Amino acid sequence: MRRSVTSFRWILFAGCSLILLAVAQPRLSAQQQHHHRDGKRDFKREVEALEEQWRQAQLNGDVAAMDKLLSDDYVGISMTGQVTTKAQQLDRLRTRTVQLTTITLSDMKVKLVGKIAIVTSLAEVEGSADGANIKGLYRYTRVYQRLPTGIWKITNFEATRVPNPRRDQTS
Repeated sequence: MRRSVTSFRWILFAGCSLILLAVAQPRLSAQQQHHHRDGKRDFKREVEALEEQWRQAQLNGDVAAMDKLLSDDYVGISMTGQVTTKAQQLDRLRTRTVQLTTITLSDMKVKLVGKIAIVTSLAEVEGSADGANIKGLYRYTRVYQRLPTGIWKITNFEATRVPNPRRDQTS
């Protein structure tokens, strides 16, 4: 009998604890939920605009614009597999070691995770790298971090060539 009373007390205690946890959880009002969704939408638009700034900086060899976009601890993995830091990336742009003449983006998706934005996209690229012509379709991932100041910085990048691309399979 004592065992069943103890079990009942434990179940009662656990049940009350769960009820207290459920009551203590903050609930967003409909207005707060709407504002939260709109804020995410605004952040996605900000990141999409930054992707266009990056594209323009790359096409125009705009080192100053690229410097503002990249975080100091930036690490990139190029379409050739080369790992680059911010300083190396800016130098490649400054010396036109990699010179892209066309960057057409499609199938862009922005995923927000806290203060991180993960962008995936398909890029049709033409230009040259280290004197060799490059032309092709690449999938890439770019990671942005939102700083306490509200500014987004690119922290990571990786590009992968799409082998034998078929136009009807771009997503």
